[in-house]
Amino acid sequence: MIRAKITGTGSAFPDKVLTNCDIEKLVDTSDDWITSRTGIKERRVAVEGEYTSTFASRAAENALQMAGITAAEIDLIIVGTITPDFPFPATACLVQNNLKASKAAAFDVAAACSGFLYGLSVADKFIKTGAAKKALVIGAEVLTRIVDWDDRNTCCLFGDGAGAVVLEAVSGDAGILSTHIHSDGTYWELLHQPGCGSRNPASQKTLDDKQIFLRMQGNEVFKLAVRAMEDAAHEALAANGMTAADLNLFIPHQANRRIIDAIGKRLGVSDEQLFVNLERYGNTSAASIPIALDEANRTGRIKSGDIVLFDAFGGGLTWASALVRW
Repeated sequence: MIRAKITGTGSAFPDKVLTNCDIEKLVDTSDDWITSRTGIKERRVAVEGEYTSTFASRAAENALQMAGITAAEIDLIIVGTITPDFPFPATACLVQNNLKASKAAAFDVAAACSGFLYGLSVADKFIKTGAAKKALVIGAEVLTRIVDWDDRNTCCLFGDGAGAVVLEAVSGDAGILSTHIHSDGTYWELLHQPGCGSRNPASQKTLDDKQIFLRMQGNEVFKLAVRAMEDAAHEALAANGMTAADLNLFIPHQANRRIIDAIGKRLGVSDEQLFVNLERYGNTSAASIPIALDEANRTGRIKSGDIVLFDAFGGGLTWASALVRW
């Protein structure tokens, strides 16, 4: 059986670090307040001359290096992002140009924090049908450019960066076992960016009304996220005849430590099975799972044959899961 196997991982971040103590100087908040409610201690922030494509390209280069292949061999590039360099062309096309991946088809997926898993699901299908043999799936965001730095409830949550994986067609048991993607547009207003689209195009009014910044109803999102991510995790396990006890590693979307702990408790996942790096990067949306995966991979948390579960939830609303045999 042909499967899509992850043969390389990579990540990239801005050098600039913004700590909770730094944010104390911007809005009425404190390190204790942020840490107790989110688990975040610091996040990375892009500076002038750095864009979503900057980090997406660097992460992809690192993943290609690990996989031992060149960009010229890639058939497909998918970038999950809600903070593209431009409304068009796709950031994936900019990455293709940066990498000189001349034969690759390239496009973006906009599924917010579920974007990487949506992209992984699409690339998996391309490989399993024989339409592609080698693919790059990237999650990349520069969220700090769409947050309102006067809003203490949201400005402390988000960070910038990118993570990437190389997928290759292989025969055998290793690779992506299944992917599961879902959405419910009835909840779109709970987490969205109202301005700069065709509904509220760029104007002085959208600037004055701060419509260029993301808006979130945090309490409602929290409740729906826990339920949806729990369901998605169970779906992936059930589809493969497994339980949480079979997992070697669980990598959830790194949004909020309370959400992660709640899901882990509901699934019955131990601390040893759970991977969390939220405290150092904040919520990087589509980038959070591939960033965490790269760190887990490079620090020896994953071994050949391990069962790894990915689980995400984001604006849309969207949610997704994927189960992988390493």
